[in-house]
Amino acid sequence: MAHLTCVEAIAVRAFAAVRLAACQTGAEQPERASVVFRSYLLALLAGLVPPTVAAAADWTPVEQVKTYAIGGSTGLELYNSIGERGPEVGGLVRAIAHTDFKLTWTRDYQRRGNGCVLASARPKLVITYTLPKLAGRLPAEVERSWQTFIEGVRAHEQVHGEMIKDLTRQIETVTVGLSMDDDPQCRKIRKELTNRLAPLAASHRKRNRAFDQTEMSRGGNVHSLILALVNGG
Repeated sequence: MAHLTCVEAIAVRAFAAVRLAACQTGAEQPERASVVFRSYLLALLAGLVPPTVAAAADWTPVEQVKTYAIGGSTGLELYNSIGERGPEVGGLVRAIAHTDFKLTWTRDYQRRGNGCVLASARPKLVITYTLPKLAGRLPAEVERSWQTFIEGVRAHEQVHGEMIKDLTRQIETVTVGLSMDDDPQCRKIRKELTNRLAPLAASHRKRNRAFDQTEMSRGGNVHSLILALVNGG
């Protein structure tokens, strides 16, 4: 089975850029994180050689949540703790939260005459959301700010999760039923799969990047969440 782990992340900007009056998160993801993301998607295209076992058409993704502990008694302290303890993305920056996934396929390649057809394909998709979790109690006012912040971050990551599901459905639509003539060993069809999936991967990257840039730019949802947490706490 082909394996893919892909990271979508909200990058934590330098603590020095955060002030009680303003917070500058920037609009672009670090380039190295983008390269890691791109390489994982290319791994999907390169590893499409699963066992030839018949597969059902219906599937349901598994969604799970992992947490990391943070502490503090004010919004500023909480945000600082996130910057210190958040998960690393691409070995370069820490994140507030991220969504990764593992996608495996069971595909049924069938020889028909002198050709080959992909008769069925069943994905197994596991999506993991990593979020900060408060390790302690907060003053009531800070607690309210924190709940608003974490709910907004969770909603942001769930959008990435929906994009991953969309990508999986698109792969299924594009590949199932694909056939190649003069391919009794079902080799050419795998190469053609790679060619057809490359545009899907590029579109997925572009969609995620555009969403993050909108969310993290000045006035965007994530930018506003950070401001509210820092100023409100």
